[in-house]
This record gives sequence, structure tokens and C-alpha cells, in this order.
Amino acid sequence: MDIFGRLRSGLALIIHNKRRLLVSLSILVVAIVAGALIWHSRAGAKLAFSTAVIKRGDLTATINSTGTIEPVEVIDVGAQVAGLIRSFGVDMNGKRVDYGSVIDEGTVLARIDDSVYAADLALNQAQLEKDKAGLLSAAASLEQAKAKLAVDEANWKRAEALLGRKLMAQADFEAAKAARDTSVANVSMGQAALAQAKASVVIAQALVAKAQRNLAFCTIKSPVRGVIIDRRVNIGQTVVASLNAPSLFLIAKDLTRMQIWVAVNEADVGRIVPGGPVDFTCDAFPGREFKAKVGKVRLNATMTQNVVMYTVEVDTENPGNVLMPYLTANVHFIVGQESNALLAPNAALRWSPSSPGEVLPSARSAKAADPAPGVPGPANGGTGTERTGTLWVKDGAYVRPVSVKLGISDGTETAITADAALEGQEVVTGEVTAAAQSEARSPFMPQVIRR
Repeated sequence: MDIFGRLRSGLALIIHNKRRLLVSLSILVVAIVAGALIWHSRAGAKLAFSTAVIKRGDLTATINSTGTIEPVEVIDVGAQVAGLIRSFGVDMNGKRVDYGSVIDEGTVLARIDDSVYAADLALNQAQLEKDKAGLLSAAASLEQAKAKLAVDEANWKRAEALLGRKLMAQADFEAAKAARDTSVANVSMGQAALAQAKASVVIAQALVAKAQRNLAFCTIKSPVRGVIIDRRVNIGQTVVASLNAPSLFLIAKDLTRMQIWVAVNEADVGRIVPGGPVDFTCDAFPGREFKAKVGKVRLNATMTQNVVMYTVEVDTENPGNVLMPYLTANVHFIVGQESNALLAPNAALRWSPSSPGEVLPSARSAKAADPAPGVPGPANGGTGTERTGTLWVKDGAYVRPVSVKLGISDGTETAITADAALEGQEVVTGEVTAAAQSEARSPFMPQVIRR
């Protein structure tokens, strides 16, 4: 019995081990098959190139920024006296002066209450008349003193002659001399009083002129012919004159010529030259493009968030007064133009093969020695700096490199020149796997409708 029991136990153990071995072998076979399937699927996922065709066309390189439309010359009309605004004048159309009024030089813009200044003028005029009378009195007093001096001078000379002949007492002679000296002093005093009276008249005349000027300042007139852009006061408002004259009206001399003040980054300002062509648009006039030219680049730079900006003045004509002051303009400085040039997408100039197997076998040695493909930078606008790059032309299932010289760029395409004939050739801009393309075309994927 013991022998048979042991045999049964050994047999059961052998059967159990075989089952475990079979399970392990099954798991191993499944893993090998799965790995083979994965490897096969990956090996079969071929790369597909996305391409673009080299074509000819016109290219314009621009520097883009925004600016504010400003009148060429603006006059700020203020008040030189304080007072209450009583009324406004009328413009060339007979209407009350207001925003947009067309005015001529000398047109009355507003009138300030002049009662105080009229009273000052009357007071100063009265003082002038008083001082003129004082001048006449001083002149008459001087003439009297001169006449008295002539009499006393004659008396003193006779007394001097009589004293020499012992015919006059010494006391009478001294009295005659004292009278003569007194008359001389009175003449001097009369002359001083006359000069003082003249000065008083001059002062009074100046005060009258000042009062007249202040009274005239109560009527505010336009110094130029133009258009009122801004009216900053209302009737009944009190104007207070201080160290800075209060601004009442803003007048543009000529709205048929305008300027755009554009902030340009320091990295781009070197390519902007006076007289260069400019295109600009305004949101107020969608679909309409205006022409202009560069006026000058101001030297007083400003710094905004550690970026140095320069203000560029752009001059433009506005014959129909279509452009209004202070509109925002989208400005395009034209820094380079090419006509009928070969155009390459910038994406093609940035792409390079991900593996040597993609390169045409005959071109692999050239690829190894070739520098990295050129990445087009900002349009140089004809700075004379030569830049080169590499395009990868599709050749069957492979690609081959072609060296090109880079011209100006508009940020999307770059003008190129090459020794090889590239027009009509397909150049690679990127690559995707066939599996990814299948997934992208799968009907079970969400569909995006593009308009």
C-alpha cells in the first residue's frame, strides 16, 4: 500500500508540473506573437511628406505697427485774463463756434465778461488825464521860476555894480544875491517837478495801454485759419488765468495733411528710412488702404517693458478730410519688394530630415557635409547681407537638398535664388506617418467643418 500511494503522489506531481509548463509556454507564445505584430505594424508605418510647390510671385517685406493720426500743426488757444465766458462767436458758415467749425484768422471765438477790465481802463484813463494836467502845471511853474530867476539875476548884477561904487549897503547886496540864488534853486526844483510829471504821464499811458490790452483779451480771436478740433469751455464757465494759460480751443491749421505717430521697436527702426513708402489702414474704413511716406524718425526714444521704442512720423495727404484726427492706424512700412521672384515657404526652409534613410542615397554624403538649413529671419529690406538656406526637394520616396540664397521675407514666404531649376518643384515642409494620416481620415474621428 505504501508503494502504490507513493506512485500515485509522484504521478500527480508530474501532471501538475506539466500543466504549469504548458501555461508558461502559452504565455510566451502569445507575447512573441504580439511583439511580432507590433513590430510589423511599426515597420509598415511609412513616413509621408507634406510638400509645397515652389512658384513665382510678388513679395513685399514690411514692418508692421500701429500709430495715431495727428494733425500736422495744432494751435492751442488759451485765455490771458480771468473771467466768465459770456458768449461764443460765429464761424464762416454763420453758426456758433463749436466742434468742427471752420474759422478764419481773426474770427471771434469767445467773449469773457469785461466789466472789471473796462472799469480798470476808465480808472487808468482818468489817472492819465490827471497826470497830463500835472505835467502842464509843472511846466507852468518852471516858466514862473525861470522868469523870477531872470529878475533876480538882473537885480543882483545891478547890486554888484552899485556895491563897487559904494552906492549900496552890504546888506542890500547880500539880500539881492540870496534872492538870485533862491531863484536858481527854484528853477532846478521846477525842472525836477516837470520831469516827474512827464514820468507820471508815461506810467499812466502804460497803465492805460495795459488796461486796453486786458480789455481786448476779453475777446478771444483765432490766430490762424483752420478747423476747431476741440472746444474745452462752455458759456457760464469761469476761466482762471494762472502761470499756464488755460486752454479753451484746439485748432488744426490744415486737415488736408496729416501725420501718423508710430512707435517702432529698436530692432526694426534701422530699416526705416525717410521718404520710404508706407501703407496703412484704419478700422473706421474697413477694406480701404491709404498711401503715405516716412517723414522722420524722432531721436527721443522711450522704454516700455525694457523695450526701446522710437516714434516715426509718417506723412500722408488727406484731400477729402476723410481721415479724422486721433484715429488708430495699422501701419505697414514697406522695406523691400521683389517682383516675379521664386518664393519658398518658410516652413520648408526650417525643415530637415529626421533620419538619413529619408535622403536620396546619392545625396547622403552631401547632406553630411552640408550645414544646417537656414531659418529665414526678418526681412532685411536690402541691407546687403547675404543669407543662405537649404530646401529639401522631394525625389520619389526620398528627398535631396538644394542650397539657395535667401532674399526678403514677409514672415510666411521668402524670396530665393538658386543655381538649380526649382520653379514647380515640390519641397518638403513637414512629415507625418501613414498611420497618423489614416487616423486623421478615420470616419470615427470627430469631423471639423472649415469655412
